[in-house]
Amino acid sequence: MKQKQKNLVYFGLPLIGTILCLWYIKEATFDIVYTDYIRLVNSYLPDVWNPAKFFVPDVLTRIPIHYLGRIINVTFFGYSTTFDMVLGVLGLGLSGLVLAMYCKKQSMSPVWYLFLMILLFGLDKWEMLTNGTGWGHFLAFALFYYHYLVFDRMVQGEEKRYDRILLLILPAVITLGVAGPYCAVYTATLLLFYLAIVWVKRHQGEQVRYWISAGISAVIPFLLYLWSNSYAVEDHAGAVDISLTQLLGSAPGFFPRFLLKSLASMVIGGETLTDWIECGKITDRQVYVIGLLIVIGYLLALYLNWKYRLYKETLLPLIFLVGGMGNHAIVLISRYIFLKENYGMSSRYVLQYQMGILGIILTIGLLWKRIDCIICRTAACTFCVILLMGHGYTNYVECKKAPYREQYGEEIAAVALQFEEASDDDLRKKFDYKESRADSGEKVRQALTILKEQEWNIFRNR
Repeated sequence: MKQKQKNLVYFGLPLIGTILCLWYIKEATFDIVYTDYIRLVNSYLPDVWNPAKFFVPDVLTRIPIHYLGRIINVTFFGYSTTFDMVLGVLGLGLSGLVLAMYCKKQSMSPVWYLFLMILLFGLDKWEMLTNGTGWGHFLAFALFYYHYLVFDRMVQGEEKRYDRILLLILPAVITLGVAGPYCAVYTATLLLFYLAIVWVKRHQGEQVRYWISAGISAVIPFLLYLWSNSYAVEDHAGAVDISLTQLLGSAPGFFPRFLLKSLASMVIGGETLTDWIECGKITDRQVYVIGLLIVIGYLLALYLNWKYRLYKETLLPLIFLVGGMGNHAIVLISRYIFLKENYGMSSRYVLQYQMGILGIILTIGLLWKRIDCIICRTAACTFCVILLMGHGYTNYVECKKAPYREQYGEEIAAVALQFEEASDDDLRKKFDYKESRADSGEKVRQALTILKEQEWNIFRNR
């Protein structure tokens, strides 16, 4: 394939994926604040320039880059939720660009690369795409991927200018400015591989001072984040006051069931699986079987990495595998307090989970021509077919639901325009903001009052 054709394929697909996701945003959303936006409006608006709202003890837990996003949004777009959603899609596009750079360098087959892009831009993450409050999370993962890419080429002896400096400064920028709670798995993954590199290079008699410094540069920002997080006030509506050890003792089966369901949501969208369970089309046990398929995919990818020594050529697929497993674990540890097995299937976690799936496909795709074991080849092919069918069906379902999601937004907007006549109970139910809280409706009214006074969002140009 000629160079121009390669560039068109590798860099054209992320552009197409970004455009398709922007189309989905247009079809499935309405520019109206609700759910998490209520808290943001009450906390930071109308005076987005007020330093007192920025320089708070737990500022690092609030994703500082969001402050800049809010300033731009309020100044130029009248606090548009669509603006935030577009930023999220662009962040996803940046992830695609990083993967394009990597796959082009590895000369990955266009077929496997296309499959990778289909997974990356899939609508199984619809909840993240349609909730603009999380736009920074997409940017965070793009930066994670870029950091891992720089690390990988450094390890492989393909260092570029400024790579050494980048490895030292990226953790501070990412952890303290963009990552928020996602920094835990990011930092843990980095440390694990830094320790492995130090161990290997010491046994080879090489200098390890730089790699130790790089590890320290990753730890310090994380410790600063934890310090800032100690000042944060946790507010989990619907959470149960139970410790991890207590739940392990009273209901040990909860944890593997939660994990298997979260894994199953990577084959078919969690919302679809939940609907099937509730209407009797599928049982919990069948969902566990689907989750086991992903476990097999992870084990197969790890085995192929070891058998064909792929980690000696490139570490990125293995980094993604470790990161994906870490994200499943962190969601379990942080969300078991809701005591709901289905909680881990939420679309909001797909952005975290998909790192592992991308690692599986990268491993299989890069090694496909070398896999000489018929069992492994058959298992890999079967796994990919199931994954493609599941994602294809999820995309189909979400495209069908898009007009209804937009209609839901229009209904919220209609209530918002008449919020002064609506009851607190109506506002609580319609705006999906911490419905279990007694002051939910009051908080919604407070947020809408701010927006109306400033003529922002739904009240703009009225």
